[in-house]
Amino acid sequence: MKQRHFRLLSGFFSILLFIPAPLIGSTPIKPGSEPWAAQQIFNVTDTRIEETLKSLSLSQKVGQMIIAESDGHYNSDDDSAYRLLDKLVKEEKIGGIMFLKGGAFSAAMLANHFQSLAPRPLLMSADMERGLAMRLSGATEFPPNMALAATLDSRFAAKMAQAIAKEAKVVGLQQDYGPTLDLNINPLNPIINTRSFGDNVALTIEMSHAVIEGLQSNGIIATAKHFPGHGDVSVDSHISLPVLRADRQQLEDYELKPFKAAIEQGVISVMIGHLAVPKLTGTMEPASISKIIVTDLLRHELGFQGLIITDALNMKALYNGQNVPDVSIKAVQAGNDLLLFSPDPELTHRSIVQAVEKGLVPIEQIDASVRRILQAKQWLDIEHHKLVDLNRVQENASPESHRDLAKEIAEASVTLVKDDNHFMPLRRVSSGNLLNIILQDKTNLEVGKGYIKNIDNYYTADHIRIDPGADSLRYANATEMAMKAPAVIVTSYVQALSGSGTLKLTEKQQEFVHSLATMMPKEKPLIFISLGTPYLINYFPELTTYLCTYSSKEESEEYAVKALKGKLKPRGVLPVSLQGNPR
Repeated sequence: MKQRHFRLLSGFFSILLFIPAPLIGSTPIKPGSEPWAAQQIFNVTDTRIEETLKSLSLSQKVGQMIIAESDGHYNSDDDSAYRLLDKLVKEEKIGGIMFLKGGAFSAAMLANHFQSLAPRPLLMSADMERGLAMRLSGATEFPPNMALAATLDSRFAAKMAQAIAKEAKVVGLQQDYGPTLDLNINPLNPIINTRSFGDNVALTIEMSHAVIEGLQSNGIIATAKHFPGHGDVSVDSHISLPVLRADRQQLEDYELKPFKAAIEQGVISVMIGHLAVPKLTGTMEPASISKIIVTDLLRHELGFQGLIITDALNMKALYNGQNVPDVSIKAVQAGNDLLLFSPDPELTHRSIVQAVEKGLVPIEQIDASVRRILQAKQWLDIEHHKLVDLNRVQENASPESHRDLAKEIAEASVTLVKDDNHFMPLRRVSSGNLLNIILQDKTNLEVGKGYIKNIDNYYTADHIRIDPGADSLRYANATEMAMKAPAVIVTSYVQALSGSGTLKLTEKQQEFVHSLATMMPKEKPLIFISLGTPYLINYFPELTTYLCTYSSKEESEEYAVKALKGKLKPRGVLPVSLQGNPR
């Protein structure tokens, strides 16, 4: 542990060496004073906004607060979801649209279509943690946050955010649901994992600051999530309600620190997570519908002035299939400005309008939320940039410079976690074929094809897959091949743990890896490579050589093999404590 922390500190010192000389000794810019900071956007009284607010009906005001979802590809004019969105946009029952999976050109076309129909500018958004390609094909996909943190270089984070902002604008988006500020303190976390910058507070603040500035200084709203912290849970909120057991002091000492720093910096939006914090609220009520967390803690105590948005309202931590009116009203009562991805946005709209009419929600609260939304849209200047140039989408959605940046980050993040027996690099293999065992938690014969070719470029090798469906004969063959091979590589494609917080490898698969370590002679190289989550080694502590790339994208596969061969020296530093951060 001490060695890891020393390496982190040395990494920060190395970053300081690259600060341009003119900046050293210059007067620092006061946090929150930049024109893109929330403190500047939401502190100004504008007569045009006040006049607009007065002119809106209750129905129109509530509509501004609802963000509906759309596939990022056009199906047909007869598509029911497409027709419904057209109707909701024209009737001003939604104020924005979030894109799900699709293509860059198709999404740009849809963005133009919906903006053209809208009487007032729509707030267009997507989850772009790993870049626009996380949702839309034809754009650039970057390594996950944990890989970014492993580089210890916030300049990469800044450049990545700038690239994401440029690509987002190409297709007509104005808000990114990132960065993730959750500290992944729990190795069993099934949903945050490599989406986090790690469990180190200082490093997370350093990286998230670079991302927030990179996005907002380029005209895209950044969204700090998932408040008050989703890192110390072991349940996926898409499946059921996670519970954060921390008390207020623990939250102050740990989870809240990155959010406080982001708020001080001027992040424009904060997303509330669907997780219970019983030691703070006294109940099992999800944070996203808790007034104690949304209004009392975030808005009042932490002084956040920007847009507060729920996580997707269709997630099973909140939604039971029948409670759209209830969760919609409670989300507004809690103090959220924006309600994301309701399973039924029209029902959400109607329910909130009725709640205001019945006195369950003060109109003054609605006005305050809509004022913030209008202020954000004015800052974005959507009115004058509603439509994008479709002729430039293909050219600018993923320029070569952005793809090169993604490769640089992937290369710099490759981490040699341990190499007790000095098996790395594996430059030469004695007589016989090296054995590469591909370990998968899903059955997919396409996985690893490029990786296999990369290995074959450098070694004479045999390859065998061990997936959940492997039978006894395959296990026997793999064992026999491992005993005969001069060196064995076990390559894992497990990206995260399962929704229940357990390892997504079968017992047979786990027993097989344990048996390899037991049966193979100590002097024979046995190297474990994780093309995903770094926490796998916790399940196989007997393995002495462990390399991690945090991602299974083609670039990460290539760099893992280069590191194996000695063509690349791993420079990454593990940004998490493998056994969990003890606070």
